Amino acid sequence: MAAAAAQDIRRRILEGEFPEGTQLRQDALSSDLGVSRSPIREALVQLESEGLVKITPHRGAVVASFSPADIEELFSLRELLEPRLLRLSAPKLTNADYARIDRILAEFREVFASGRIGASGELNTELHAMLYQHAAQPRTIAFVKSLLRNSERYTHMQLAFTGALSRAQSEHKTIVALCRRNDLDSACRLLSDHVRNAGKSLIGCILEKSPR
Repeated sequence: MAAAAAQDIRRRILEGEFPEGTQLRQDALSSDLGVSRSPIREALVQLESEGLVKITPHRGAVVASFSPADIEELFSLRELLEPRLLRLSAPKLTNADYARIDRILAEFREVFASGRIGASGELNTELHAMLYQHAAQPRTIAFVKSLLRNSERYTHMQLAFTGALSRAQSEHKTIVALCRRNDLDSACRLLSDHVRNAGKSLIGCILEKSPR
């Protein structure tokens, strides 16, 4: 029950239903999800470990917020770790893996064509996770998945407001093609640029929309 509650609350945070700073009241969530408060507490602790929720003594659980400096750190860590995971994992990707990756890329194209930008964050996380799955670095992968989840709720905002979805699609497609050709140096270099530029674009978007 705790895992199911965490999944539901996570989805609402990532889709923007629970914006930054929203207080997550255990009694309301318990009533809404039809479970007791015990699994809700467990779910909130899990989400705190992922960086999506902050639990404080006086306010309880609130949806975590990130400053531009926080986001810069998040994307800097991704830029440091993800190319390493890709280099370790890419040579072990199977035909079945690439078939799933191709389906994700096709879903990206559908999202772009239909304007359903809200689905892009989850697809982005799934694609990156697929590329790194065979790195045999469980702790690093778990940490990177947490970073991806934290950046996921901002990804759709960045893509929606900066018109970067087409560029993201193109870069994803090229990274996958380079991995297929076993050109790991080029794939890792493009991935590093891809993550860095996404972070810069997002920070610029947030600063532009911040009250002066």
